[in-house]
Amino acid sequence: MATEIKGNVSGFIIQGFSDISELQISLFVLILIIYLIILLGNLIIFLVIACDPHLHTPMYIFLQNLSIIDISFTSTILPNLLHIFFTQQNNISFLGCMTQMYVFASLAGCEYFLLTAMSYDRYVAICDPLHYITRMSRKHCVWLITATFTVGFVDSVSIVVLISKLSYCASHLINHFFCDITPLLKLSCSSTFIVELLLYIEETLLTFNSFLLTLISYLFIISAILKIRSSEGRQKAFSTCASHLTCVITLYVTIICLYTRPTKSYSPERDKYFSLLYIVLGPVLNPLIYTLKNREFKSSFIRARQRIKLILYQY
Repeated sequence: MATEIKGNVSGFIIQGFSDISELQISLFVLILIIYLIILLGNLIIFLVIACDPHLHTPMYIFLQNLSIIDISFTSTILPNLLHIFFTQQNNISFLGCMTQMYVFASLAGCEYFLLTAMSYDRYVAICDPLHYITRMSRKHCVWLITATFTVGFVDSVSIVVLISKLSYCASHLINHFFCDITPLLKLSCSSTFIVELLLYIEETLLTFNSFLLTLISYLFIISAILKIRSSEGRQKAFSTCASHLTCVITLYVTIICLYTRPTKSYSPERDKYFSLLYIVLGPVLNPLIYTLKNREFKSSFIRARQRIKLILYQY
């Protein structure tokens, strides 16, 4: 019977924020503005780094890939959410739901792993500067970036395949604004033990380990900075990793707020707002964090803007 019911599932209904219908227009405008800021900020970072050979160093190559992830990450969720706000059409096909969940989970994993690679880059730059060129060569950077995207997209396959094989015999209303794993597991009428066990194992082996490696890198970095005698030297060393550290703290604080809470206090409505914060906060802040006090990037941006003005003036 369960198999028959599962076979009849052609799609789901995404509830979104329909419980606060009086704020639909305000939320639509706010999310649209945030999404445009994310696109503009991260696109500027990507183009400036791509156009300036002086920025083709490991730190900026990692930052460029982080911009790609942030644009793709938010574009997986926010355009569909804006479409729901604007048209009130909240249906999503079964295949579309599984695809959205897979891309979202994969890009989230890619971001964890890329930030871990960036922490290793900062560790080598501060703790072993004499061997930085060797240890962070172009070949090693390509390997780290390739491993980041490979592990991120391979890691989510098993979870999505298992969830797609579950039976959905109750309501098809997803109490969320996108196809996330937890709301889908709550809709299933078959056993979710294997999926939850696999999720726990993968989170422990990959997500927690990426956090642990980042933490260890910064323990060594802080220890090395404290050994520098001059305050100017300490400040200069800390400034090279301050942006990345702020980005890491922002990401993991939002993850803690979203996932580490008592089961009894779980609230689908509150979970939606934490999820929205998790999706938009990093991609909005990352361009600001990495560029506001970065003189090298500012100089490259000014040169790129002048070249564009010159080209436009010629035409």
